[in-house]
Amino acid sequence: MTWRREWGPPWRADRRTGRFADPDGFRPHGRRRGVGDRPGATGATGRSSGVPGLWPGAAIVAGVIQVAAAKTAAAHGALFRPLDVLALALLVIGPFALFWRRRAPEVVFAVAAATSLGFLTFAEPRWMYAAAAGVALFTLAKLGRRRAAVLGAVAAYGCYLLICVVFADALRLHPGARPDLPTLLLAPIGLAGLIFLGGAAKARAEHMAEMIRARAERARAREEQERRQASEERLRIARELHDVLGHHLSLINVQAGVGLHLMDSRPEQAREALTAIKSASAEALREVRAVLGVLRTEEEAAPRQPALGLSRLSDLTADAGLPVEAKVTGPVRELPAEVDRAAYRIVQEALTNVRKHAGPGATASVRVNYLPTALHLAVRNDGAIRDDGAGEEKDAAAGTGIAGMRARAQSLGGTLEAGPVDGGYLVSVVLPAAAEGDEP
Repeated sequence: MTWRREWGPPWRADRRTGRFADPDGFRPHGRRRGVGDRPGATGATGRSSGVPGLWPGAAIVAGVIQVAAAKTAAAHGALFRPLDVLALALLVIGPFALFWRRRAPEVVFAVAAATSLGFLTFAEPRWMYAAAAGVALFTLAKLGRRRAAVLGAVAAYGCYLLICVVFADALRLHPGARPDLPTLLLAPIGLAGLIFLGGAAKARAEHMAEMIRARAERARAREEQERRQASEERLRIARELHDVLGHHLSLINVQAGVGLHLMDSRPEQAREALTAIKSASAEALREVRAVLGVLRTEEEAAPRQPALGLSRLSDLTADAGLPVEAKVTGPVRELPAEVDRAAYRIVQEALTNVRKHAGPGATASVRVNYLPTALHLAVRNDGAIRDDGAGEEKDAAAGTGIAGMRARAQSLGGTLEAGPVDGGYLVSVVLPAAAEGDEP
């Protein structure tokens, strides 16, 4: 079976460093590299926005809409003066002002509304001429300035009524520029709708920001809990080992001194001292094994051979309890003892997690790739994780499973990445393992 493009190896190895690049932007737990992966991320414009979702291109779109609508009106005789410099200026000033709508939203709305009203005095009433004013009003509401938005909308509508209805004759406006009853009724509805949508967009942005903050806080809490648990466990084990070794080694030291002193003069008492040394050392070994036994993962059999390594990979996959396909690539060489043992343990733990958490009928694949300066391991299962509260992600959050394998890899200067991929689960590990004769 050859490596499949969608999952293995998902990272191309650098032949010199053994590091892996991720061309597809893969991230653990199904995430892909993107704008939202880091705090203070910028949008498509390349600069941070104080209000999420405010697109600077809206100014350009508003300008295009207003100019296009004016040209169409001029072609159909709905424009009552030539489309000269003054008319174009009234169409462009409002959209151009939108570039500053975050810094001075009230001023921008006033400018956009004034230019739209000026243009409407010699054109048939159409909403397209007020596109920039609509964007400015929406922005006011989205920035949380609801009162300013309501007052601005009322003022703009009142000015429109005064200019185009009340004083239309005094200003000698063209009859076609005067709004009819449906236009007068729909205009305030449209203004109210823009204010409502802006407020809804603000509420949604705040909700999303709160969700992101809560998710980040939960992640920090989990990491802190893992660090605290690991620190407490190390402290507890250190205390127990201190008590065990301090007591028994002191006893052994005293008895050894007595035995040496009485070896020639009183052999019987020297024999008793040696017997006490044997008993104390046996008791110390027993208690040390009991203390260190808690570090062994559940269902992990006690080691029966002095050294465990990838040479026993076939035995490990045969006893995994599910179908496992193993493949080794690259020139096989003797690895440092700690790297060989860590690789074996990581594969063992990964297969244990597959057996515990994968659904029925799951299969697994193990890939071992010997690189010039590193060792790459990839363990993948093809069965979906059961939704019964268990699983790799839960183990990782609880400080076991993935967290333990990652700690083992990092202790050797390596890295571990794990997460769902294409309906299965992938654990990928890189351990530094320079070839014999190379510089570390």
